[in-house]
Amino acid sequence: MHSVQTQDSLVKDLKLSSLLEITQAINANLPETSLYKIFQFTLLANLSVGKLALFVKDEAWVCKAQMGTQTDYTKVELTEELLGIKVITPISLDKSKAFSEFDLLIPIIHKNDVLAFVFIQKKSDKVEVDQAFIQTFTNIILVAIENKKFARRELQQEALKKEMQIAREVQNHLFPKDLPATDKISIKSFYLPHQTIGGDYYDYIDIDEDRSLVCIADVSGKGVPAAILMSNVQAALRTMVRYTTDLSKIVFQLNDLILQHTKGNRFVTMFIGIIDFTRQELTYINAGHNTIPLIQQDGNVLLDKGSTILGMFEKLPFIEVTAVPLQKKNHLFLYTDGLSECMNEADEEFELERIIPFVQLDQLADQAAMIDRIIAATVEFKGSRSYNDDITLLSCNIQF
Repeated sequence: MHSVQTQDSLVKDLKLSSLLEITQAINANLPETSLYKIFQFTLLANLSVGKLALFVKDEAWVCKAQMGTQTDYTKVELTEELLGIKVITPISLDKSKAFSEFDLLIPIIHKNDVLAFVFIQKKSDKVEVDQAFIQTFTNIILVAIENKKFARRELQQEALKKEMQIAREVQNHLFPKDLPATDKISIKSFYLPHQTIGGDYYDYIDIDEDRSLVCIADVSGKGVPAAILMSNVQAALRTMVRYTTDLSKIVFQLNDLILQHTKGNRFVTMFIGIIDFTRQELTYINAGHNTIPLIQQDGNVLLDKGSTILGMFEKLPFIEVTAVPLQKKNHLFLYTDGLSECMNEADEEFELERIIPFVQLDQLADQAAMIDRIIAATVEFKGSRSYNDDITLLSCNIQF
């Protein structure tokens, strides 16, 4: 009798020691792998368990710990029948051949959710395992790990928020604060990011009393990297315009800049043009951007010549500057592919053909209203589908 009591006392001491050890490990903020090792050691060394496998629910059910088994349970999937078990259940060999090494399945439940399954086999038929303690011990570990994951997600979300805040501030500095509204030129803009931070950029720069530069660009990718790349493009463009108005030189240097910063991992499409009010002329380069319409009294001119996407080649294969005479009334309509590639439920794109009717000269009495009509048309066109990219519009009404 005395020996039995001694044995019972020893088992209780081992359990208390195990609880103390795991509590200290949790308080010491040990990594998940260490907690799983403590779990394995405790069950095999202290609780008469001969074999074990622990399956935990992450994105999917994954075997996080196994000891003493012949099978590699990291490569075994739980069956639907096993996943439905919510009470301690003997393993039925005829129903679960994959887990025939075990004789007991212990589900670990927290707030009515199954967090894990512990498969065990006793060291011998002569010993009993404390199933309730195994449940409690495993529950403590898994809840601690869940709390770690939650805290990690909170930190990641906080870091993402800060990243997005930085990107928003960067992007806000990209867009010009004031757009012209004079007798010669009136510009209205619209910007709708697909996500919190987009990859579009537009600019308007007065070169001198006779000339102004207008551009629109779209970088592959979103978020902070795209915003930083565009801020570099903006800074470089505004610096270069002080020293040269040769569009071929500007585009050549921008391509070199983008390639240096991205190593070919990001690309930029750009339309860049210089309006000469004295010569009544538009010179432009379309570097892999959407076809830009120039609406005039005598008809539409499609601006699609220039070069290829920037940042793709170390040396641009070709650069062509085109000069287009401007008439008494002109509407230069710049946009990114979020508009033209807006897709409806039949997988059809909005395309330039649907844009053209909205940007005719007779629509320009109120540029803001014209832009509203275009956006309303895309909303009706896409139906239940979401926009698949940023949308940026720049309406330039040029008159002489």
